[in-house]
Order: sequence, then structure tokens, then C-alpha cells
Amino acid sequence: MFSAAGSIQGLRLLLVVLVLLSVNHPSSATDRPSSAALIRIPSSIVLDGRLDEPEWRDAPVLRLVEQSPKPGAATPYETEVRIIVSDDRIFFGFQCKDPHPDRLSIHTMRRDETMGQDGQTHTDDTVSIVLDTYGDRRTGYFFQINAAGTRTDGLIANPESASLDWDGIWDARTARATDGWSAEIMIPSRTLSFSRGLREWGLNLERYVPRERLALRWSSPTLDSLLYDLSRTGTLTGVGDLQQGRGIEISPYGIGKTKEFYGQSPRKWQATAGGEITWKATSQLTTVLTLNTDFAETEVDTRQINLTRFPLFFPEKRAFFLEGTNQYDFGLGLGGESPQFIPFFSRQIGLLDGEPIPINAGLKLNGRVGNWNLALLDVQTRETSVSPQVVADLSLPSPRVPGTNLVAGRASYDFNENLRIGTIFTNGDPAALRHNTLAGIDAIWHTSKFQGNKNLLLGAWSATTQGDVGPGSKLGWGFKIDYPNDLLDCNFGINEYGDGLEPLLGFLPRPGVRHTSIGCNYQPRPSKDGPFRWIRQEFFENQYSRYTDTRGIVESWEYFMAPVNVRFESGDRFEFNWDPHAETLLTPFEVTPGVVIPPGSYDFTRWRLEAQTSEHRSLQFGTTTWFGTFYNGHLMQWENYLRWTSPRGRIQLDLELENDFGHIPAGNFVQRLWSARTAYAWSPNLVLSSFIQYDTASENVGTNTRLRWTIRPGNDLFIVWNRGWQRIVTDPHVSIVPQSDLVAVKLRWTFRP
Repeated sequence: MFSAAGSIQGLRLLLVVLVLLSVNHPSSATDRPSSAALIRIPSSIVLDGRLDEPEWRDAPVLRLVEQSPKPGAATPYETEVRIIVSDDRIFFGFQCKDPHPDRLSIHTMRRDETMGQDGQTHTDDTVSIVLDTYGDRRTGYFFQINAAGTRTDGLIANPESASLDWDGIWDARTARATDGWSAEIMIPSRTLSFSRGLREWGLNLERYVPRERLALRWSSPTLDSLLYDLSRTGTLTGVGDLQQGRGIEISPYGIGKTKEFYGQSPRKWQATAGGEITWKATSQLTTVLTLNTDFAETEVDTRQINLTRFPLFFPEKRAFFLEGTNQYDFGLGLGGESPQFIPFFSRQIGLLDGEPIPINAGLKLNGRVGNWNLALLDVQTRETSVSPQVVADLSLPSPRVPGTNLVAGRASYDFNENLRIGTIFTNGDPAALRHNTLAGIDAIWHTSKFQGNKNLLLGAWSATTQGDVGPGSKLGWGFKIDYPNDLLDCNFGINEYGDGLEPLLGFLPRPGVRHTSIGCNYQPRPSKDGPFRWIRQEFFENQYSRYTDTRGIVESWEYFMAPVNVRFESGDRFEFNWDPHAETLLTPFEVTPGVVIPPGSYDFTRWRLEAQTSEHRSLQFGTTTWFGTFYNGHLMQWENYLRWTSPRGRIQLDLELENDFGHIPAGNFVQRLWSARTAYAWSPNLVLSSFIQYDTASENVGTNTRLRWTIRPGNDLFIVWNRGWQRIVTDPHVSIVPQSDLVAVKLRWTFRP
């Protein structure tokens, strides 16, 4: 059984250990490279990708070193970087030598897709910049462009990943040459929050060559070094006099819409206006006021098939909620692609069961004061009515949803570059039916110097909800030890979530359980002189996970193993997995409509075969097949994709198919999810894209077509057309009928007086 008192005592002990580790392991910056920027006020640089202005010749040169696969090895891909600082801008100039510039890999001109749609795939020739503008070695900015000048940017809150949904105002251009390519990147100081007067920023630079799977790095060019790990950055001087002007930014928008729901309501025409006002109270503290907020330009969610008992996770995509989202990261390893627990999840605001809820106004604050990191969000929604489907899904008393006030805040304190301790709170119910408050505390200790130069992270957290919540323990707690390195990647963690832990402004898919996980991956890189020289890296993966209920009874367990997971020197990969499961059902489980699995204990084993071509190729394909037993029956899952990109990335075609065939005693079922993405780009600033999806669960075909014209950074025109069709399975004479239609035109302009 869960013991709250014992859990709290253990958490206190771990917090003490974290503090002692921080005291006894002071940081050292003696091995960090340092560079001074050339200071020119004003600067006469014309952004064209060519480093031919006199300032570039005078600027100090930073040379990148091979980081992977052979740290420090000689390379023909010589890369030089120069940095120039004016009074309100930072310029980065890259000179990238390439013995075969005609083989540059460019797959996209769509913003934020230079690392694939998942933000983790190295598809394109790119250069990247990481900035630690606070000097805290934890939070920062990420900027990246490919060889076509396509921009990707994000916010860094942990050493293993960046949130790529934030879109800052900055610009870049690239140019081709006979011996490679070059790039100019301009970042206005008003796009950044930073400690005014801080003489040194953290800086790292990277170039990636996908056809060679080769990375070059300026600081910490070792295999265990992660680009987002700000404790491994070098230092950039010459930024202490950067100005942020008046600190005011005004972004009004106007929008016209027409929408129709066939058979339910006639076509309606709407026009409205709104906007955001940003005020930087200090160079570190930003306040944003939003009025009559609209998200018409936001891309639709990617649909998913759910064959589990638990809700799916869909990431936040709305621009207003994305800036500063890294400030709300809580705990260690609780988030990610399949999060266990998110105390504050901004998609709970302005959306109810996926249906939009209008927002009258919102106020947010993000930034730092000394060693304190602060974030606050206060939003007032407007009364509206929701569809009968939402009423049924959430058991609402009526379609009317009153307007309500929703609040979230977080504060954390940096004891030093290793230890951060923070708190978080939320208040409100998106459905405006219950009183609900969450409060939590967490601590994370991180070093990149464990046993010399290894990564080690320790984290602990505790949270509770109060108000109109269910019976049982209202407490949650957990800890994790993470050792993410190139040869060994190991972790161990325990997280417990009480029955009464109900974060109505958060995301907790599985309350009332204790989750224990342990894993270790051995990832050798075979010698290039041995018999396996055709293998770049092998991943022997092992991960065990177990869930027990409040009485200590095992609800489920899973052991995932990859005896074969090979990345070849060509970039292609092959994987084979063994994945045994056990599930205990206390209540019936409807896996698909009409197919109900009765209560009981079930043991089943899944297997997977996966093969993918290298991401750098213009024509890519991949296949994943899951097969094996499933709840006393069998389940076959086929996932396939085919992608093609024109040589310079102007045209993109992407087809993805998932087909699941289940044969179990409770009944047979077929689930399908098909999607197609197309895009045509005149330039990185003018892109037409379309996303088509169909799934058998909804029997709906949906299209999201979007034209985005970035007139200049910060000024955008969006034309969006969303249309849905319903597949009719009961009438043999009619196969598909229109269901909904929406056309929106939105113009957003940014003024920085």
C-alpha cells in the first residue's frame, strides 16, 4: 500500500542529498572555450548569406571541431563562424566548406521542420546556435537554419531537448559557393530576454552534415555532449551593452472567417480583431497581454489510434501559450512525447475536449529576477456553448460552459549551475464546474562532469491537489536518476500518483498508481578496422516498467528489449524488439467500439520489426510491423511511410499509413489511420501546405490547407481552409458527405517602437 508519510520522508532525504551534492561539487568553467564578438555600432551588414562586408573580415574566427562520429578528427567539412554585435542585434556568419556542395541535403522550407516533423530527425544540412542569455547554464534559446535558409527555433529547459514550438522574430539568408555554402543570421536583441549588463553569455555552435551523419561543434566536442546541455557551452563576450529599446512590442491582428456545419447550422461570416501587447519591464522580465485571442492559423492536431485504456497526449501548438513554456517544466523525466504527469498543461485553457473555448483576455509574465525564475499566466475565458459530443464525453450538466478564470504560476531558484529548486501552482477548472488547486515542489541536480565528463541528473518532486477532488490520497511524489551518455544510457525512477490527485489544469493519464521504471541501453560504436565497420552504432536497449495500484497489486508491467537496433554507416537502420506485457483489468475495457475485453489478468507478447532508409535521402521509406498476442488473441499493426522531396526542398510529399488488425475472443476489429502531407515553397517565407487525414474511429476525412506568407519576420499573412467529410457506412448509395467547412484570413503585424 502507498505510505504518504514514508514517501514524504524519502523525498525530504533526497532533497537534502541534492543540496549536499551541489555544495560538494562546485562547477568549473576552466575548460570552456571563449570568444569575443566584434562590436560595431552601427553595422552595415546586408543580409544575403554572403560574408562580403568588411566587418566579417575583421571579426574573430571560431572554428568548429568534429564531435561525431570521431571527436577531434580531421575533416574536409571545415566550418568557420564569426560574430558581430551592434547596439540591438547579433549577427552570426557561417562559412561551411563542402567537397561536394551539389549533394547538400535540403528537405523543407517550412518553418520548424529542419529536423523533421518530430523535431528529432537530422534530415538537412544545418547550422545551429545555442544561447544561454541568463548565464544560469539551464535555460536558453535554440536557433537553426538549413542550407536553404529555413528557420527553426525553440526554448531550452533541459539538457536533452528543446521545445521547437516557440517562434521568435529573427532572420537568416544562405548562399551557395563552389566550395560549400555560407549563412548570415540576424537575431534582434529585443527577441531575447537576458540579464542586462551580463558580460558573458553561454554559447555553442554546431554544423550537421546528414549524408555523413557528421556533427561539428565549437564547445564540448565529445560524444557524451548534448547540444542542448547549457552546462557545456563556451562563453561569448562583447554582449554586455546590448539594448532592448523601449521594451514594448505591439502585435495587432485582423481576421475574417466563414464557416458552416452542414446539416447543423447555416454558413456564418465573422470579422474580428485582437492582438498582443508585450512589455519588457526589465531586460529579464517580460509581460504579455492578449485580447480577444484567436488561433485560426494553428495547425491541426495529428490524429492517433488509441488501443490503450488511457487518454492520448496532443502537444500545445498555439503561439500565445508557447513562449515561456520552458519555465513550467516540472520534475525530471515526467514530460516528453508520452508524458506521465504535467502539473500545468496549457491545452486545458481555451480548449475543452478539443473544442475551442473563446478567450476574452490573458496576461502572462516570464523571466528572471536575480537567481529567481518566474512565470505567471492568468486567462479569462468567455461563456459559450459546446457540442453534444463534448457534453457526453465530459458528462457536463448542459452545453453551456460559463466563462471562468484560470491561473498558473511557477517560481524556481538557482542555487548554482547544478541545483534548481522550484514550486508550481494552478487554480481553476476549464469546465467551470469545480474548485481545483494544485501546488507542487521539485528539485533537479545536473552535472556534465560526473567521472570527468559524463552526464548525470537527479530529480525529485511532490505535488497535491485540493478542492472538489475525488476520494483517496491527493498527493503525488517521485524521483529519477538519469545517466544519459553515448555508451551507456541508464535510468531509474519511481513516481506515485494518488487517487485524489486531479490536476484539472494539468495532464495525468493514470492516477492512483505507483510507477517504477528501470532501464539501461548499451550503445557501442564498432571499430572501423573490425568486421563490423559498416555499423555506425548499435543500441542494445532494455527498459522495464511496472504499475501497481494503491493496494500494491500489479496493474500492468512491460519489458521492452532491443537485441538488434543497428544504425548503418549509410544512415539506414534496422531494429528488432521483444516486448512482453501483462495487464490486469478490474473493469471491462472497450478497445474499439463494440469490442469489449472482460475483466481479468492477461499476459501477451508483442514483437516488432522496423526498417528505415536514411533521413538524408530525397526519397525515404520506412516500415514498422508489430505482431504477436494481444488480450488472449492476436494483433497485427502495420505502419508505413513514403516521403519525397525535390532537390532544393521546394516540393514535399509525405504519405503515412497505419493499419491495425485485431482478432481477440471479444471480437475482431480493424483500425486505420491514413494521412498525406504536401507542401510547395516559393521561399522559406512563402509556403503553401496541405494536410489530409482519415481514420476509421471517426470515419472522418479532414483537410487543413494553409498559406503562410512571412512578409518580414513578425509580420505574417495566413490563409487557412479546413474542410471535413463524413464517411457513411450505413448507406450503400452514399460513401461520403461534407461535414464542415471553414475559411479564415488572418493578418498579424508587429510593431517595435
